Amino acid sequence: MKKRERYENELKSVELLQTIDAYELSQICDALHTEKVSKDTKIIAQNEEGNKFYILEEGEAYATKIIDGKEEKVMDYTKGMYFGELALLKNEPRAASVIAKTDCVLLTLDRKAFKRLLGPLENLLKRNSEAYVKYVNKNEQ
Repeated sequence: MKKRERYENELKSVELLQTIDAYELSQICDALHTEKVSKDTKIIAQNEEGNKFYILEEGEAYATKIIDGKEEKVMDYTKGMYFGELALLKNEPRAASVIAKTDCVLLTLDRKAFKRLLGPLENLLKRNSEAYVKYVNKNEQ
């Protein structure tokens, strides 16, 4: 119960999840796993297969992308932000790498739980991911 309460409080701060009801939120909490990573750890790597969705519970991270043969920073992540949804939504390899800027605590959902539980949010996730893709593509120009 304490774990669920902690997760519920954390998820309420995630903008994307503020529109779901208490029952859906509790189901997501039950499916979440916690991962701790040390500073400078590569959480996901560009072009690898994506099987997890991440919410940053504690710490900071950043995304990099290989552009014209050089690794460039394209995004910063702070507490309450999420990443890893593009590969799950589009069934494509990871679009960027994400590296822990500090020690981090991550809440994760595997692909199956993501599809089952966040299915109702898929349109919202796609809209948000399109904004991210435009941002990344803008940096490539």
